[in-house]
Amino acid sequence: MKISLLLPALFALTASAQTLPSTPKRPVVDTYFGKAVTDNYRWLEDMNSPETKDWFKAQGDYTNSVLDKIPGRNQLVETFVAYDKLKPVRYNAIEKRGNRYFYRKTLPSEKVSKLYTREGLTGPEKLLFDPIAYDKTRTYSVSSFSPSPNGQLVTIALQEGGAEVSTLYVMNVATRTFQPEKITAAGWVQWMPDNSSFVYTPRNSMDVKDPKALTDMKARLHRIGTEPSQDPDLFSRANDPTLGIRPEQIPILYLSDDYTKLYGILASVDNRADAFIADPSSLGNATLQWKRLAAPTDSVYSFLKLGSQLFLYSVKGTPKGQILVTDAANPNPSTATVLLPQGKLNITGIVSSKDYLFVTLNDGINDQIRQYDPRTNQWADVKLPLTGSAWLMTLDAPRSNDMILAVTSWKQPTTYYAYNPVTKAMTPSVFNVPATYPGVDELVVEEVEVPSHDGAMVPLSLIYKKGLKRDGSAVCFMEGYGAYGYSATPYFSTLPLAMLNKGVIIAQTHIRGGSEKGQNWYKAGYKTTKPNTWKDFIACGEYLVNNKYTSPTHLIGMGTSAGGILIGRAITERPDLFAAAISNVGCNNALRLENSPNGPVNTPEFGTVKDSTECMALYEMDAMQHVQNGTKYPAVICVGGMNDPRVITWQPGKFAAALQNASTSGKPVLMQVNYDNGHFTEDKAVTFRNFANMFAFALWQAGHPDFQASAQQTEMAGRK
Repeated sequence: MKISLLLPALFALTASAQTLPSTPKRPVVDTYFGKAVTDNYRWLEDMNSPETKDWFKAQGDYTNSVLDKIPGRNQLVETFVAYDKLKPVRYNAIEKRGNRYFYRKTLPSEKVSKLYTREGLTGPEKLLFDPIAYDKTRTYSVSSFSPSPNGQLVTIALQEGGAEVSTLYVMNVATRTFQPEKITAAGWVQWMPDNSSFVYTPRNSMDVKDPKALTDMKARLHRIGTEPSQDPDLFSRANDPTLGIRPEQIPILYLSDDYTKLYGILASVDNRADAFIADPSSLGNATLQWKRLAAPTDSVYSFLKLGSQLFLYSVKGTPKGQILVTDAANPNPSTATVLLPQGKLNITGIVSSKDYLFVTLNDGINDQIRQYDPRTNQWADVKLPLTGSAWLMTLDAPRSNDMILAVTSWKQPTTYYAYNPVTKAMTPSVFNVPATYPGVDELVVEEVEVPSHDGAMVPLSLIYKKGLKRDGSAVCFMEGYGAYGYSATPYFSTLPLAMLNKGVIIAQTHIRGGSEKGQNWYKAGYKTTKPNTWKDFIACGEYLVNNKYTSPTHLIGMGTSAGGILIGRAITERPDLFAAAISNVGCNNALRLENSPNGPVNTPEFGTVKDSTECMALYEMDAMQHVQNGTKYPAVICVGGMNDPRVITWQPGKFAAALQNASTSGKPVLMQVNYDNGHFTEDKAVTFRNFANMFAFALWQAGHPDFQASAQQTEMAGRK
């Protein structure tokens, strides 16, 4: 039976659900550079208002009442759990200090990882910290950890409910006991070589909804055993008024791998380094003596010190990137020597071990890695075991050449190899645990290029089971991101595998805003050129329909986070192209992004309403502002996490409200509200439920037979 024959029963399930909460329109008119813009749902931005809280609660309850009745939803969760059990143990975040290894380990029966240590690769494993046992009344997970240089102390950052806002503790490794102090709203740290102090940059608040949590932050120094409230401010707008630090820039301190240089970074979403250098011996001074290392105009994406040289990954005048080298003591990007010139492949990153520099390059989809020995000035290729994505993890860069090479592809689960850059030998790592998943051998990977609205050729990756009938009847799940220059490189996940094994086509778009074709590709989906991002996505959908991979009644579109701009504008521009859409923790109200806690730091990527040109670009990106009354929109599920510090819940919430009031298609628009989640979470049980909800809703609306009500269910729903 063709899926299209099941379409008349698509909406019967909602008949037995509770009533969709209504959302009143309360117009607020803003004028931006002469343009009047009406916001009917501004009142939803007050997350402390009882009325707003009640609205989100009612929307979430209604959504759950619908999702709970979708056939196949619970079976999806069971499939995720079953696939997870096929890998008996998972290791990640592996660090080495001397001969002591630190790492996270998760068993299939565990929701979150535990922290372990062992002496040497074959030494007995010891449990260092279990976040669940630490407080069984809370849902803690380890957001990060950092061992001291001698491996005798380790910082452990605990977060709750996927909030990404952590409390930092210091543990004595030998006794597994905590020091008395704790530091709130802190996570990542950089230890000093004395093993008794570290630098860190805390948020201003533990509240993810605090609009000032990420402004005027301060990099501090903490000495073990002292009161955190007395930690000195080393690097900030207040402490360094001559450096031109903006309120939204995040000051971060860290040392070179050999501890001889102190770097200060003013972090934002701008990939270009805004960086300074100082002597670590000046840490005892009231004010550090900073020298400029790289300004944003130098277009240095990253840098690292190796011996007496500083290596720079730069894109200045080279859209595909180049590697420069300069004196580490007195770096100057403008006079640096070109070590690796721009070539056909995109340079995407650099790392180092004790003696070697490694450069990752990409052909738009697949990675290559080259290594460089500064002592001999010799280059060599790292021979990868498969095509796909690859990255090197340095375990103890200042003292060791020990490395782990990780590789994955659309069909290959992530595999760890121990890599020795001296001998170039590659062997399976002791931390690699193979797993065999059903259906993988039956998958086909097809890489094509699709003409967009302006003739640009957009890469599109297709994964599907052998024997696909190109008659338009298959459900297709198409995803895109297109922001910050992030490329959609191949990866393996059991979540889409569950859909692939049900005959669903997975389509990964490589749209402008990513860097698949270099920096020009990124800048062609950025600020004023952002419309290319969703127009490329639409072009990919049209290609899939025109070539009969799928049809508009079976096409699903999904965008996550900044991808909310993509999916929101795709369905408001071409509502007829999609059966269903998912805005997962999506930015759907770009014009108001700066009024959210994480908004100001994102202005380098999307723009600011304070600039007339950028303001109009933000209006064009704003999906909520492009919802038109009386339009037949596809079925939509918006997802928000109440603990999300990146995209505040009212962003997808306002979009859902606008669609519910405007759409005349009769198709459901749901607002899923996660109270135990943030932007994402490590908790597998929450993750599996969240993705099963999104996937089941979309597959139901796209007519997949495993997610349709039976004739009996449809008849019973109609009687109620």
